Amino acid sequence: MGRLSRFVLAGGIGFVADAAALWLLLSATPLGPLPARVLSIGFALTVTWQINRHLTFAPSTRGITREGARYGGVGVATSIVNYIVYCAMLFALPSLPPLAALAVASVVAMALSFLGYSRLVFDR
Repeated sequence: MGRLSRFVLAGGIGFVADAAALWLLLSATPLGPLPARVLSIGFALTVTWQINRHLTFAPSTRGITREGARYGGVGVATSIVNYIVYCAMLFALPSLPPLAALAVASVVAMALSFLGYSRLVFDR
């Protein structure tokens, strides 16, 4: 299995973690879809960092602290794109379920994530 395939697998697991956290936050807390998504994104970033670190790319030679900071930086940047697409879809299509908007936004951000992680976080 190639690196891109492993990245897609890690992204799929991250999507499930994101969707599960979003669903849980929406059903068990008074949070609405926008603040709940901020928390679910943070959870998904933590999950995917560990998967990408050990399965997709292998740990970098920078040390876990610098690697984590770089991963977080790329993750925050691509999460902003993800969140903007998510919000835009919910505002443009108010009847759209939040999990559907999450799916579309996640696909849009995936290519940016792969480029950022492969070039800026993990060794080539």
